[in-house]
Amino acid sequence: MESNNGLSDSDFDYCVEALYKTKKGAYFLAGEGGAKTRYVQICGNAGCEGHGIFVLTEAEALSWLEDHNGTAEIVKYFKDNIEEA
Repeated sequence: MESNNGLSDSDFDYCVEALYKTKKGAYFLAGEGGAKTRYVQICGNAGCEGHGIFVLTEAEALSWLEDHNGTAEIVKYFKDNIEEA
């Protein structure tokens, strides 16, 4: 699932990232973002835009999906975590 916060790539808060699950069940985020995101790169004495990959635990992946309206993916990959009301 991909998430784009809709900001211009010149904005310090710009962020585009996607959550992936490997064949062995590991989760990771791959993305790019501005100087005020997890993708910040150090450029001299300042931060600038960058890109990267971050390994996530299953709980972190579930939390990311909850924060990014990933309902279909939650139902597909985390159905055992869903409780009936």
